[in-house]
Amino acid sequence: MEVVSSVKDRANSIKIRAGRVDKFVKVLLGFWALFVGLLFPLIVVLVLFKESKLAIDTFGLVKFLTNSNWDPVAENFGGLTMVVGTLISTFLAMLIATPVSIGIAIFITELAPKWLKPIISTAVELLAAIPSIIYGMWGFLVLAPVMGDKVEPWLQDKLGNLPIIGQLFSGTPTGIDVLTTSLVLSIMIIPFMAAVVRDSFNMVPAIMKESAYGLGATQWEVIRHVVIPYTASGIAGGLILATGRALGETMAVTFVAGNNPQIPKSLFDSFTTITVALANQFTEADTDIYLSSLYLLALLLFLVSFILLAIAKYMILRLEKRWKA
Repeated sequence: MEVVSSVKDRANSIKIRAGRVDKFVKVLLGFWALFVGLLFPLIVVLVLFKESKLAIDTFGLVKFLTNSNWDPVAENFGGLTMVVGTLISTFLAMLIATPVSIGIAIFITELAPKWLKPIISTAVELLAAIPSIIYGMWGFLVLAPVMGDKVEPWLQDKLGNLPIIGQLFSGTPTGIDVLTTSLVLSIMIIPFMAAVVRDSFNMVPAIMKESAYGLGATQWEVIRHVVIPYTASGIAGGLILATGRALGETMAVTFVAGNNPQIPKSLFDSFTTITVALANQFTEADTDIYLSSLYLLALLLFLVSFILLAIAKYMILRLEKRWKA
């Protein structure tokens, strides 16, 4: 009896310790999840707001957002040109990268021969490992001269006289402009989105595709009506990840944007973004209002990123429901 009682006590003791460890792990994981998902972003917003309060009090948030003038000498600061430049470059980059990324994922998972799949997958993933400054140098030294001397003059000659869209191809082709920046950004974000979409396509159950083939569907019908609807959430994840990457890119954009604080009216105009302005001018800010205005730009970048990603998530969830209906 004493042995049985001793075993029971020992078992209860182990059970109690296991329960305590389990509770500790749950609390620890819950804390870090709460910290990363809520507390850390909130702390960042509060710090940026505190540092940018002088600019907000001086110019007003609405006036700062609607003012296109950025004059450190006169201490007259407005963030409209940077915000618009960030949105335009991100939108064009996503417009180029999204179909290409989905096409790469479709080719790797559905069309490529088995021996070629790992080669292409590895090559695409290696592109994501290249530092952004390398992309920027390549864009400035290689792509920009080609764009300015060959591609942009050809586009201007063929499309510049067309009504409405001809305005997009006006100006002097230099290669340091919106179009080149968007191309470099799109090349940078393609690996991230393609990898996520490829992994999503690989998760489609084989029986679903085989059933569609058994009903007489062609390969493209299976891709369109089975693979893409089933992986809508994966495509959404890749799109959101790529959008965040494009919004926050700094070094590559610094090389090819031109750092000209103006609202671009053509794809051939130089421009600037929030990240470029922060990178180039933060060490030059020699007055409190100048530094506070840069902090306000950083706060705007945070808010723009959050709002755009929230809108993208909402729109893609609606699209996902439509695909799965």
